[in-house]
Formats: sequence, structure tokens, C-alpha cells
Amino acid sequence: MGTFASELGPCVDAALGKPRVYVDANMPAGVVRFMRERLSWDVVYVMEHEDQRRASDIAHYRLARELHRTLITIDRDFLDERRFPTSESGGVIVVQAPDEKNLVKVLSRINGVYFGSGAVTGKPPLAGQKIEIHPDWRLSVNRSVRRPRRNNSHSS
Repeated sequence: MGTFASELGPCVDAALGKPRVYVDANMPAGVVRFMRERLSWDVVYVMEHEDQRRASDIAHYRLARELHRTLITIDRDFLDERRFPTSESGGVIVVQAPDEKNLVKVLSRINGVYFGSGAVTGKPPLAGQKIEIHPDWRLSVNRSVRRPRRNNSHSS
């Protein structure tokens, strides 16, 4: 029996053309189902792999990069630059939302911006980057700037 990464190797070719993400144990299963069924993402969900369920955050961080997947989580610990250096990242998206309904809305926006047509190349689109996204996130007018920002306007 090989390693977790080596066993998934044959699946990589079958998933070409789909956004490839690695989702840690903090993400609700219903949201993972949405990623697969509605967004058509190729998702490795650690809760489905007995040997990965209780792995440390650093192990998930490294495995996501090794598998060439964007790590998607709701765990803000991954924003800690000392423990999880951006330069060693395969791409990290930390999603914040008050409930599953808003999580799927945010993920749909992420899909359009980062995984939209022409964005899937086999390399994680956010390799070497970390972003935190929340329900009131707006992409900067300058698309070369990948840093999300809060919309603080209170218009009625």
C-alpha cells in the first residue's frame, strides 16, 4: 500500500479540467457536496480518508501542496504566517461565513473569480498565495491584485 498522495496519483489525470481542491475537516459535509455537485470541483475531503482525519494542520498544508491542490478551509489558523509560510503554499483560501448558505454563496463567487473558464491549468491558481474571503468580499477593480477587501459601505 502506497502513501495517500501516491494512491491519488492515478486520479489526477481523470480530473484534469476541474478545479482541484483539498478541504480540511472543518468544512461541513453539505458544503463539500455543493463543491462537487454544483461547482464540479475535484475535492479531496479529509473526512473521507481515515488516515487524514486527525492529521495536524501542518500535515494538511503540506499534503495540499504535494497534491497540487488549493487548500480550502474555515480555519483561520492557516493565516498564521509563521506556521504556514505563504511561500510554501499551494494556495490557501480561508472562507468565513456565518452559516452554510453563505458559505456556498462565497464559494460560488470564488469559483467565478479563481476557477472560472480558462483558469484551470493543472497548477493551483493561488499557488504561493493565501486569501481570506467573507460574504462581503469584493475583488479589487484591478484584477492583478488578488487581495480581497471588505466592503465597508453601508448604502441602503
